[in-house]
Amino acid sequence: MTTAPAAPSTRAQDTVEKDSLELIRWPDPRADALTGPGLGSLSVASLLASSAGRHADRIAVVCGEERVTYAELWDQARAYAGAFRARGIGPGDRVAVLVPNVPDFPRVYFGLLALGAVVVPVHLLFTADEVEHVIRDSGATLVVAAAPVLAAALPAAAAAGVPVVTVLVPDALRDKVPAPRLEDEAAATEPLERLVPVPPLAPATVLYTSGTTGKPKGAVGSHLAIVENVNVVLIDCFDMRTGDVVFGGLPLFHTFGQVCVMNTAFRVGATVLLLPKFDPATALKIMDAERATVFIGVPTMYGALLQAAGPHRDGGAELPPLRYAISGGAALPEAVLDRFQQVFGAPVHEGYGLTETSPVASFNRVGEPAVAGSVGFPVWGVEAEVTDPAHPERIVVLPRGERGELVIRGHNLFKGYLGNPDATEAAVVDGWLRTGDIATKDDEGRIRIVDRAKDMIIRNGYNVYCREVEEVLVRYPGVASVAVFGVADDEHGQEVHAAVVLEDSEAGRAFDADAMVTEARQHLAAYKYPRVVHVREAMPQGPSGKILKRELVAEYES
Repeated sequence: MTTAPAAPSTRAQDTVEKDSLELIRWPDPRADALTGPGLGSLSVASLLASSAGRHADRIAVVCGEERVTYAELWDQARAYAGAFRARGIGPGDRVAVLVPNVPDFPRVYFGLLALGAVVVPVHLLFTADEVEHVIRDSGATLVVAAAPVLAAALPAAAAAGVPVVTVLVPDALRDKVPAPRLEDEAAATEPLERLVPVPPLAPATVLYTSGTTGKPKGAVGSHLAIVENVNVVLIDCFDMRTGDVVFGGLPLFHTFGQVCVMNTAFRVGATVLLLPKFDPATALKIMDAERATVFIGVPTMYGALLQAAGPHRDGGAELPPLRYAISGGAALPEAVLDRFQQVFGAPVHEGYGLTETSPVASFNRVGEPAVAGSVGFPVWGVEAEVTDPAHPERIVVLPRGERGELVIRGHNLFKGYLGNPDATEAAVVDGWLRTGDIATKDDEGRIRIVDRAKDMIIRNGYNVYCREVEEVLVRYPGVASVAVFGVADDEHGQEVHAAVVLEDSEAGRAFDADAMVTEARQHLAAYKYPRVVHVREAMPQGPSGKILKRELVAEYES
């Protein structure tokens, strides 16, 4: 159903405060300079706008046969912004976006941000009910949906009473889709001339967490937190340069791919290789053809690439000339890290972050020796401490070397959970974000993530840290990936289970689960090794590729 364009928004100078989003209005010039919010402005959209001037003719994105320069991409984003403006979208308006890793994602993303609007990326595998929850919870006034996800987006938007515009709908199907095409509306309107200025702490995104407890919550990220995260990792952490070719297979609706790949690459004028759906063989082929220099991924991607490398495990012309690689999203097993560095000849640097930290909080800085099993040091301007989880109402810092809950504070923290002050208050105590991760910090300040607090297994009263067990099991021959988790048990409280994915069918024929357990017993205490091993074709994964252990627990407890 086509909706008539509304009058352009004139709220840029007005107080904008809707549904606890806590948008910050432009300050009154008469305000006290010491106490007022300031007169500065900052926009995430400047990451693309600036490079469009500095690197106009460089290729910004490659997707299949499509190659788009920085100047072209910014012009296209401004054209989309003109179409959004004609629909009445302006500062503070939230727009739900369901677009895969194709050039239309940055066009829509930066077009909205250029208007001062708030981008609400939606997981592409969500059902219609889940999409509807995000639309309603975020207060979105418009949905932008790509052709491949219209089956979920259209009924969800209709149920929420929100209009839809599409992208990627071919001409032959235009009359069969009950929603207008954004491309057509952009062609019929004047493009946005320049960025709409917004205060630095104004919201830029609402990213929905994976929802380990209950429905997903919307984490509100500010322009300042996102831009500062990009600048800090470029100065102190990543060695990303103008002209680099960066693998872009991480989903752009997730903070890792959105900030660490797209936004960071655009800041320096690098090229992003977009892959709508991660497939290891396709990824290797594209990275080799485009001579990729930087790989950024989650541990499951590293394992999959090693499997796909197959006959080229000793290196060769068919493998991309990577200068280095970055891993995040979950702990990368040391055995996988070692194999990847050997096969691809590229050092791997691990980091740590969350949606709520925009996302990078700590990192093994490129240019310095990385310590396997460590997520490095807190990034510039960010503090991290290990605290006693027995005191959730206050921060009790533990001595160096002790295990406890990791807490973080700094410029990278989110604004809070949209419309959920109770969840925000529980997550942030005295200005520190409780991460829910169990960690240690050595005398030098280096951080190691031991486990998720919710993933820790308690067997016969003893704490079993899943990552410690996984590091042992993944070294067994033929194992591509492993996930250790606890299943309720009447006798022991919880029993240690392991889910295993094998490298290939040949490994499957030779794999002996009992032998793997016997080998593990030589390296693990009696209460730690797995009593049950499940061989699987694949692991359940979240939006960033992280293994969803809660689904494994639910499956095997039932």
